[in-house]
Order: sequence, then C-alpha cells, then structure tokens
Amino acid sequence: MKKLKALLEACSCQRVQTYIQSGNVVFERESLPENVGELIQEKYGFEPRVLFLEKTAFLKSLTGNPFTATKGNQIHLYFCQQEPRADTEKLDALKTDSEQYLIKGKVLYLYAPDGIGRSKLAASMERHLGVPATGRNLNTINKLVEMLEKI
Repeated sequence: MKKLKALLEACSCQRVQTYIQSGNVVFERESLPENVGELIQEKYGFEPRVLFLEKTAFLKSLTGNPFTATKGNQIHLYFCQQEPRADTEKLDALKTDSEQYLIKGKVLYLYAPDGIGRSKLAASMERHLGVPATGRNLNTINKLVEMLEKI
C-alpha cells in the first residue's frame, strides 16, 4: 500500500490515505487519474482493475443502504463500474433463505447474516452481475467514511 500511495502522489493526488491491503484509498484531486492501472502494470508487472468513486457517490451509496443490521460484517456493498446487468434468476437461486440483496444504480447491497465465507451468492456475485464490481463490507465502508471526513 505504501507503493500505491507513492504512485498516486506522483499522479498529483493529495492527502492520500490507504486502508488495509485491498486497495482502499482515499485522496483529493481535481480530476481522477486516468491511467493508474497502466502505471501499476508498467512498474509492477500486473494491471489491476481500478474503480474510482467520487466522495459524493460513495457517501450516497452508504445512505442508500436498505438494510438495518448493526453488524458491519453482515452487510456488503458491491460497487459496479456500470449499471449491473444482473441475472436475478441465478442470484435468487444462489441465495439462502436468510440472505437478501437489492440493486440501486451501480451498487448491489447484500445482507448476509450468516457471513459470506460460505455464501454461494457472494462467491459468484460478480459473474452474475454482468459487469466488473468490487465488494466491501460495512465495517470497511464506515472506516473509509471516517477517512474521507478527515481530508
């Protein structure tokens, strides 16, 4: 994450902060850096999928959460690059009786009270969304919100 932070700072990003080892980063910049994935490819030999969310959209996704569970590891937000083309029949077939999901715009909200470790729905979520996506649990989302409030 130190190398990712340095790379973003070299792309004119300010106040760069990282959180855990999964590529969560918050920063300030007038416009989004367009070639971060390519720069990582050049420097480190792999090109990750990069998804940028502006602060307003990120905070809106949190307030749009339809689930009221208080345990942050029971609610997961899947951020999609485009509006999902979800195969809801397959998603419904994979979910357990206790799991629920809802798609709002470019975000899929998943309530998994039994955890996602054994969840067949969570394991194949991106494949059935039909678009690239990345998921984060509510604990991580809340931590990123705290970080955003400080920049």
